[in-house]
Amino acid sequence: MSDASTPDRPKLRHLAIVARDPEKLAEFYSGIFEMELFHRDPDGSCFLSDGYLTLALIKHQLDGDTPAGMNHFGFHVADTSGISAALVASGADEPAERFTNRPFAEYRAIDPEGNWFDLSAHGFGGPRPAAEADGA
Repeated sequence: MSDASTPDRPKLRHLAIVARDPEKLAEFYSGIFEMELFHRDPDGSCFLSDGYLTLALIKHQLDGDTPAGMNHFGFHVADTSGISAALVASGADEPAERFTNRPFAEYRAIDPEGNWFDLSAHGFGGPRPAAEADGA
């Protein structure tokens, strides 16, 4: 097992929740946990950060099939192609490129239990951890 301080080790940096009232949840997380609201989508989705992890509060679409609650998580990785190859070698489907106007993740993948997760080499937006901002 590699050391947690290894710079190229994938890092869990993103959680997404489908919310009926993203603005109210954003007020909750910013008020109680001092998270910083750094982006709002036109549809009302809100994106917060604690300086380490981003929290996407995705506006629930009443006519959609996606249930409210935990939706996906995301890893910040040094090399999306290397991780993609490792996923395929393990028997998982190849991650799909995400075609979106949101600059938060390049690929979406599914684990063996059917959980969605994102892969991003450029990160998930918002304030960066101090160690990363300093180039560590």
